[in-house]
Formats: sequence, structure tokens, C-alpha cells
Amino acid sequence: MSVREKDNPELYTRIQEQNLLRQYDLLSNCIEIGLEKGIEAFDKYTLWALNYAAVANIAQLGGRYREDPILVGNHIPPHFKEVPNLMDRFFSLIHENWTIVNHPTYIAAYALWRLNWIHPFVEGNGRTARAACYYLICLKEGRLLPGRKIVPERIREDRQPYYAALQAADRAWEEGNLDVSVLAKYLEKLLIGQLTQT
Repeated sequence: MSVREKDNPELYTRIQEQNLLRQYDLLSNCIEIGLEKGIEAFDKYTLWALNYAAVANIAQLGGRYREDPILVGNHIPPHFKEVPNLMDRFFSLIHENWTIVNHPTYIAAYALWRLNWIHPFVEGNGRTARAACYYLICLKEGRLLPGRKIVPERIREDRQPYYAALQAADRAWEEGNLDVSVLAKYLEKLLIGQLTQT
């Protein structure tokens, strides 16, 4: 069962907003588990659950990697057959560099960019990427962070700097470099806003 936006835009928007609230509740639980168990708790099962929560009743294949081609604006994500391997490599890079990279938002920026670039799910990739990003920020900070408006909400409020930072990482990747520094600085600014505007 799913609701299509074109059939009932008002109901679709209401379900999407309710899903977001449920996803944030689930995200809080996931962060608590991650704080207890360590970075290895950040795995595909965590992302699958976060994606399912984000797209319940608006997409039928939530919580599963896509098995079809997809087009996202001007970006053509990798072939769906590459998704499982790319996601394994995604988790490996994060786990292997967790204790090496000390910057508070750099690994979170990588996760945010890479999940959007791979686009592993049929629907809800941005919402899942933002949730994963926040998960990693909290783990890096060693606590569930205070603040009335968390980083993912702040991204949603003003998306232009977010899109520009993602595009900067895309350009670096096209040139053969992994550089998410623009995105990391952007996230750092949002994190400071969250922590100081309680």
C-alpha cells in the first residue's frame, strides 16, 4: 500500500511529515545503540531501517537497496548491480577511518555526500543520508546532542548551500579526488547553530 503524491498531495505531505517524525525517533534509538556498541553498529541494517521509516506508505520498496536504474536530476547514480559493493565500501571507509579522522563533521559529510551519490534506495535517499549524517555526528561527539532543531532539520530549511556543497564534492570526485571539506564546513556551521540555539 502506498499513496502517490499526484493522487493526493495533501495526504502524501502529511504522511511524509509523520514518517520523518518516526524516523527521528528511530534515529535516536539507533544513536543510543551506536554510543553503546561503537561505530560497527552503523551498518546496512541501520540504514535499511531508517530508510523504511522515511518512506513507509509512500514507497513500496522501502528499506531495500534498489534493483532498477534511477535518474536524479542531472546525476545518474551507479548501476543498481553496483550498489551492494559500493555500500560495502562505503561502510568500510567509515569504519576504517573512524579513529583516524578527528574532525567533528568530516566523516558525516562523507556519508551525506556518498549516500546521495550512490542513491542506494528507490525513495528517501536524502532523508536517509541526512539521518546517517546526524548519527555519525552524534557518535563522533559521544552523545545524543541537545538542541531544539537538529542538523537534518536545518538542512531541510535552506537547501541551496547543501546542494552547492554536494556539487563541490561531486566535482572533486569527477577529478579523481575525495574531498568533502566544503560539506564538512557547512555541517559544522549547522552543528554550532544547533548547539547554541537551544
